Amino acid sequence: MTASLPRLTDFQTDAQPLPSHDRPRPDRLVAGNPERTTWTHYSAGQGDFDCGVWACEPGAWRIAFPAGKEEFFHVISGRIRISDDAGQAREFGPGDACVIPAGFTGLFEVLEAVRKHFVVLDRAAARAG
Repeated sequence: MTASLPRLTDFQTDAQPLPSHDRPRPDRLVAGNPERTTWTHYSAGQGDFDCGVWACEPGAWRIAFPAGKEEFFHVISGRIRISDDAGQAREFGPGDACVIPAGFTGLFEVLEAVRKHFVVLDRAAARAG
C-alpha cells in the first residue's frame, strides 16, 4: 500500500469548505450581535493549526486569547479596530496584516463588514490532543 503524499491547499481552486456560523458570547458582547462566518480550508492536528477565511458583520466584543493561542490575519475587505486593555487601538483595512499574540486581551470591533484570511496556532490544543 502506498502512503498518500501531502498536497497543497489552494483556497481559490479547491472545493470550498462548508461555513460555520456563530456570534460573540453574550458575556463578551459590547455592541450589536454580529454573525461570524468561518470557512476552515486547512486544519492540522486536533484543531491546533487552522487556516481559512473569516467574515463578520459590524459589532464589537471583548477578546481574550489564552496562553499558547495566537492568530495571524490579513484583511481582504472591510475594516476592524482592535484595542488592548490599556486603550491602545489599531485599525486594519484591505491589505493590512496583524498578529494577535497569546495572552492578548482587549476589544475587537468590526467597523465595516470584514473578510480576512486567518491562521490560528493553538499550542494548548496540540498538547491536549
